[in-house]
Amino acid sequence: MSNALLSVSDLSVSYGPIRAVRGVSLEVRRGEIVLLAGANGAGKTTLLRAVSGVAPIASGAIVFDGQPVAGWPAHRVAALGARHVPEGRRVWPQLTVHEHLDLAWHSLPPARRRTLRDQIAALFPRLPERWRQRAGSLSGGEQQMLAIARGLAADPTLLMIDELSLGLAPAVVRQLYDALARINGTGVTLLLVEQVLPQALAIAHRGYVLETGRVVVAGTAEELRASEAVRKAYLTV
Repeated sequence: MSNALLSVSDLSVSYGPIRAVRGVSLEVRRGEIVLLAGANGAGKTTLLRAVSGVAPIASGAIVFDGQPVAGWPAHRVAALGARHVPEGRRVWPQLTVHEHLDLAWHSLPPARRRTLRDQIAALFPRLPERWRQRAGSLSGGEQQMLAIARGLAADPTLLMIDELSLGLAPAVVRQLYDALARINGTGVTLLLVEQVLPQALAIAHRGYVLETGRVVVAGTAEELRASEAVRKAYLTV
């Protein structure tokens, strides 16, 4: 029996005449951290949006937790336990830190909410200090912490994070990747989209490299690090 939490088969996604994803197949197993790498325009964000039910697919299959979810609306996919942290954080600037999290965990039992609140406080100690502060007044790194915490507050089985390091200082990125490794240690499966690979590969189990909407390299983190093409494109300084 397959241990796949997410299975994507021959997926294609188009924006009008533009085919952004072209016959992509991949698998994310339970408990893994899987990396989706590639340059701008490679199709990484579109793939996450298709899995989340935000981008309509042209063809192919998406199976999440045993359910064929291709074509489902986003709220039904989310109800199965998939949470998407979008590129650019996308926090609501007028809402406080607490209000963001309260929206995410409002349907959970009180005991589970308390557990998640404690977990988030341990992962991101800055957030409790800013509990009543509006998200728009947070730094970029704090907003990314909040975006991840908001996804975690919904008690996901799969957390998809798009461009974690975008626009952030290296010290903040290191802190965020440490937090992701700890989140994965609690049993949450992670699917990460990144262009900056050294730290992502340090915590990932496996990965896929996309170019012009197609998978061009796939393998374990060790195999990706050893790939000459990956090293030249993404790992050289």
